[in-house]
Amino acid sequence: MRKRSGFLLSTLLAMSAVGCGGEDDNAVVSTPKPVAIADLRADVNRNGTVDLDDSSEDDREDTWDKDHGAIFLANIDDDAKTCPKTGPNAALAGCNDAFDDIINGPDDLHDLARLKTVAWPEAPKDAYATIALSMPGVEHVRLFKWNGSEFQVFDAASGQLGPDDLVNGVEFAIEGKDILRDTSIWDGLLDVTLKVHGGTGTDGKPIPDAEDTVRMRLAPIIFRHHLDPAEKVYATKFTNDADSSAFMADLGKAVQASGIEAPLVGLPVGDQWTQDFFETTYMSMPAEGGKQHVIHVNLRSANYESGILRAAGKVVFTQFRGKDVAGAVQYDPMHPDEMDSLNSFGNTETIPPHSFDGEDYPLGRVLRGSNPQYYPDKSFDRLIAAQGVQPMVTIDTEWLYVGHVDETVSFIKANTPRGWAMLINDATLAKKMLQDAVDAGQGESPMFVGMKWYDYSDAQATISEVLNDPEVMNTSAWAAAEVDSQLTQIESETGITEADLVKVPFLHQPEYGYAVAYNPGTVNGIYLSDQDFGAPDPHGPVVNGQDIFKKQLEEALAPFGVKVHWIENWNLYHALDGEVHCGSNVTRAIPTDAAWWESGR
Repeated sequence: MRKRSGFLLSTLLAMSAVGCGGEDDNAVVSTPKPVAIADLRADVNRNGTVDLDDSSEDDREDTWDKDHGAIFLANIDDDAKTCPKTGPNAALAGCNDAFDDIINGPDDLHDLARLKTVAWPEAPKDAYATIALSMPGVEHVRLFKWNGSEFQVFDAASGQLGPDDLVNGVEFAIEGKDILRDTSIWDGLLDVTLKVHGGTGTDGKPIPDAEDTVRMRLAPIIFRHHLDPAEKVYATKFTNDADSSAFMADLGKAVQASGIEAPLVGLPVGDQWTQDFFETTYMSMPAEGGKQHVIHVNLRSANYESGILRAAGKVVFTQFRGKDVAGAVQYDPMHPDEMDSLNSFGNTETIPPHSFDGEDYPLGRVLRGSNPQYYPDKSFDRLIAAQGVQPMVTIDTEWLYVGHVDETVSFIKANTPRGWAMLINDATLAKKMLQDAVDAGQGESPMFVGMKWYDYSDAQATISEVLNDPEVMNTSAWAAAEVDSQLTQIESETGITEADLVKVPFLHQPEYGYAVAYNPGTVNGIYLSDQDFGAPDPHGPVVNGQDIFKKQLEEALAPFGVKVHWIENWNLYHALDGEVHCGSNVTRAIPTDAAWWESGR
């Protein structure tokens, strides 16, 4: 809240000297003492502008909550596209618009939040002001001052505002130098204080000093959820590879059928696990007209083994970074190699928006696989926690060979009070479906016709052979119990019920003492639009002219208005312990019905 030096008492005393209702020509009228004006404004009301004539810009400006408080961005995109496309990892990650102390053109300036001082027309010639930035935020921001023709960097530690600045008012622009990474270092809150030294009044007496403080917050990065419409889909493309061509063709058809305007993007990176090596997030601040000004932030995975970062993740810097698109990476080089699979982004999903136990989560919550003995890079977990808006939910994935949450759960939009449904693996249902087929005299119907495992052994087996395979049956029973435990944990965090679930049947088989999907894990698909879900072709047994696993999923999703697009991924993904979701990635639309600051977190 702005503060002016004390003058009210002297003014009231002067008025009382005149008296009420009388006419005393000899009365002495005191001239009010001059007042130093310290009035700093920011976009406190979050309408995208700083309006000096709008009193709501001054209301509770020194606080930050769900209704009030100015916001600024980490200016880590590359608007002028001056950053290198090649080079060492550290150099790639270190280059962005906040790397230097200049504003790199009008697009760069658009990424900076504004502050303004209210003019003090009567400021004496010896008046001046300073700007103080609170610790530790001062180390993580940069301030620019308008000099009449351009913004120039302003050193708050040594810079001053002179009398002309006070008379005319000053405009500042502020940028964050980096995203939030650890609240023990900084929580993102910054107090900006204008301290006005009043100088000497016309009566020769000093004008009392005044100050005003505005609290600002660095925008967090927001992880996207499945209810946000897909705008662009990515998958690694291998040239002269029949399996890659088949996958890209089926996925491309599904993308087109779902109404996504942008064509499927083929990434030439030599790593087919496209979901795993980068994650699309964003940060935003209010813009005019109720809009949001957005910088997309693509995160490179924290996969770091034997002293080497996962090479494909470089695309966040070499291919994606540009105007309003940033790249970032966070990892601890000392994290255990044996747990590194958990750092792939197939192990990072977002539970859609919900309310539970008196708390609202308008942008959902981050979901990761972890337990006290088997966990992802802890520095990356601290990064997620530092954002504050999407508190993390963890489930145990240690029993899975790959260890990712996308192996057992997914989400779709649903016409329910919650607004969404959770797809979840049900190995028990898969066994029942096969047993029902046997009971109907179909025990000799083959599964996986013409398919081979990674070692080129034949995958084809009859229904009866599968049901009589102790390794598959025992591992599936184990998986069913583990998935039940995952579900119990998600229920305890979100309040979902049986009515919110879509059971997705597939079995499991053992691999090095862990479990992997035996038949293609159809839960591991890509949600392309409200009506379109791309799933791996299950190559299940054909009974009465229909693949029973295709039929089951199509019928399970039909009540939600969702069509299933079948995608061939056996050789390229399933035989290598992954599926469609593992091999694809999505940039989704920024939600228009929820802004992160409305959560108050």
